Amino acid sequence: QVQLVGSGGGLVQPGGSLTLSCAASGNIFSIDRMAWYRQAPGKERELVASIIGGRSTYYSESVKGRFTLSRDSANNTLYLQMNSLKPGDTAVYYCKAALRTRDRYLEIWGQGTLVTVST
Repeated sequence: QVQLVGSGGGLVQPGGSLTLSCAASGNIFSIDRMAWYRQAPGKERELVASIIGGRSTYYSESVKGRFTLSRDSANNTLYLQMNSLKPGDTAVYYCKAALRTRDRYLEIWGQGTLVTVST
């Protein structure tokens, strides 16, 4: 069984930093894409950043220059380094992976992790 576990959220002051982790486990043959989404109260879920094939990255305009993705392929883990955090970054952050097992293609979500940016 394949599982995705996100972690690392918390309370941070404006201008602070946090690092989120997303670990995939199970009978994984390969991972095509991993991404972080976020959903603020009363808003739709939005794509924050993604990485395809371990190299090609995308960042939304709202986080470009402040957030950085990195991937530990050996451990199927994705990190999101978040710097210069703003109150507008407050949201539940979800990781998502598009991956392959020996016999199927899956798109799975991790549980959310709450990031609160506040004084």
